[in-house]
This record gives sequence, structure tokens and C-alpha cells, in this order.
Amino acid sequence: MTLGIYLLIAASLSLLAIFSFYDVILQVVALVQVEDMTQGILEVLHALLLTLIIVEILETVTAYFRTNRVQVTPILIAGITAMVRRVLTFGVEPVEPFDIGMTLAAILVLTIAIVFIGRLERADSY
Repeated sequence: MTLGIYLLIAASLSLLAIFSFYDVILQVVALVQVEDMTQGILEVLHALLLTLIIVEILETVTAYFRTNRVQVTPILIAGITAMVRRVLTFGVEPVEPFDIGMTLAAILVLTIAIVFIGRLERADSY
């Protein structure tokens, strides 16, 4: 039953990744016609980072198929990518200083977690 759910999730994420990448292509093509190049580039980056988030989550599911363990690192990388995506909007939208601080704190915590887990994984492999 669990394997079937993971297969369904993997198939759904694969479709989402394909549609998301198609959106990136459309955003790049739209750059030719956009008046505000900065805003157009930000939209392309947002679409591209969303695609990366989806692919990282898909990597977690496919890693489960290979190892029968949930890999935490791709989830943390997806979290950092989401936070970077949020940082890109700071110059475009009005943002409260508290939100900026919390976003930067989240990036720091996620980065520390990735380093810590990477060290644990390297220590386990010796």
C-alpha cells in the first residue's frame, strides 16, 4: 500500500516537474516582449526555482525506492530553495523586517541542518 502511494506521488511530481519546466520555457520566451526586464527575469527565476523544488522532492521519493529510507537532505535543499525564492521578492514587494529576519533565520537553520546531516552520513560511511 505504501509503495503504491509513493508511486502515485512520484508520478504526480514528475508531471508537475514537466509542467513547471514548460512554464519556465514560456517565461523565457515572454522575456522578449516584457517591458520591465528585471520583473521578467524575476518571474523566470521564480518558475525555475519552483521547478527545482519539485525535482528535489521527487528525488526524495525516488531515493526512498532505492534505499527504503526517506532521505532528509533533498527536503532540506528544497526548503532552502523555497527560502531563496522568497528572498528574491524582497526587492519587489513590501516586506516587514521581521519577515526578512525569519527568512534569513530559516535559511541559516536549514544550512546548518544540511551540514550536520552531511557530517553524520560521512561518519556512517566510514
